[in-house]
Amino acid sequence: MSALSFRGVARALVAAVVLGGAAAAAVHTRERWQPLLFPVAAAPADDHAAAPAAATGRVVLSEQAQKNLGLTTAPLTPTTFWKTATLPGMVVDRPGVTDRGVIAPATGVVAKVHKAAGEAVRPGEVLFTLKLLSESIHLTQTELFKAAQDAELAKAQRATLASSGVAPPARLTEIDNQLTRLAAAARAYRADLLNRGLTPEQIDAAAAGTFATEMRVTAPSRAHDATGVELEVQEIRGELGRLVQSGETLCLLSDHRLLAVEGRAFPDEAPLIDRAARGGWPVEVDFGDEGWPSHGQTFRVEYVAATIDPESRTFRFRFPLDNQARGDGKDEWRFRPGQRVRVLVRVEKLDDVFALPADAVVREGAEAYVFRRNGDSFDRKPVHVVYQDRRHAVLANDGSVSPGAQVAQSGAAQLNRMAKAGTGAAPPGYHVHADGSVHANH
Repeated sequence: MSALSFRGVARALVAAVVLGGAAAAAVHTRERWQPLLFPVAAAPADDHAAAPAAATGRVVLSEQAQKNLGLTTAPLTPTTFWKTATLPGMVVDRPGVTDRGVIAPATGVVAKVHKAAGEAVRPGEVLFTLKLLSESIHLTQTELFKAAQDAELAKAQRATLASSGVAPPARLTEIDNQLTRLAAAARAYRADLLNRGLTPEQIDAAAAGTFATEMRVTAPSRAHDATGVELEVQEIRGELGRLVQSGETLCLLSDHRLLAVEGRAFPDEAPLIDRAARGGWPVEVDFGDEGWPSHGQTFRVEYVAATIDPESRTFRFRFPLDNQARGDGKDEWRFRPGQRVRVLVRVEKLDDVFALPADAVVREGAEAYVFRRNGDSFDRKPVHVVYQDRRHAVLANDGSVSPGAQVAQSGAAQLNRMAKAGTGAAPPGYHVHADGSVHANH
């Protein structure tokens, strides 16, 4: 046999030995690799776990699960609901009420500014100190001092004549008339100085010969400010060192308790506004804020503009708004001028319907559902939605859900997903069958 033939036979024998060893090893370890390549379905442990829960339209929730979802229920009550049209609006100052200017009572130089823009101030608090340059105030103080001195001299002269016992009655009468004229003049000077901003103490000092050279400008009060509500400094116009004339505005104050809501509507929406204004129908306002208690106000349109804005092609309508404050050492107003709102104007009346929050209804294509509570379970019920907006869902009282039924007021979308997946959580120690019934675990 040649050397080449011998090498070929040797290779064949080695290959046969290797393949035989691999086959033996595979047979020996098949219990480990066979399940990985050819898995076998495991037999169900019991009949309850054999298949996933079917979608039954029922969700069972424990008390803790209901709290986690924030679910609340309320009975269905037939009511009257108004369809509304949503119009844009804004919180604005109430004309002639909210803003008030503080003017300089006399000509002078601003010597001190006591408040800054944005700060709160109560009626009577000092806002500015003016260095008086008013010639008329100085002249009035001088005249008051002269009248006071003349009155003192006339009184002394009369006392001397009266004590002598020889004074003619006509002379005494003349002195009395002079005292009357001086007293009237002094009262007039005092009233003038008081109107110009001097305090009673400064006026008394001027009558004694000490003239006022400075004046304090204080925050004004109003007739309805029984509790001394805080005002807000909106704008400072009297800067430090500035010469201001009598009657010039020093600052602007705002009383944010009394505001207004101004809505905007297009001309084709005018009949809605006119009908609401003439009929005295209340309008609703969606302020889009949370964490505040209900304002408890009824809004009615009180003003409708007679002109149309040429740029926006809309007209204005307005109604008053009383602000709310959260007092915790400092007033915090709920409504602020410039705040955007939605104004809801009534359009159509719906009688004998169920009004629910929008989150209480879930839609699937043409179908709509609510969830009626039955103990710890919530059953999905199809309903007819006659109207829906971002806040409300209105249902027809057609017998699909009976009046008085307890219906979930929120979380309908979550409950619907759970109902479709059959994943309603049963209370501990219980399980849910495919037909929706709840049984204790064995």
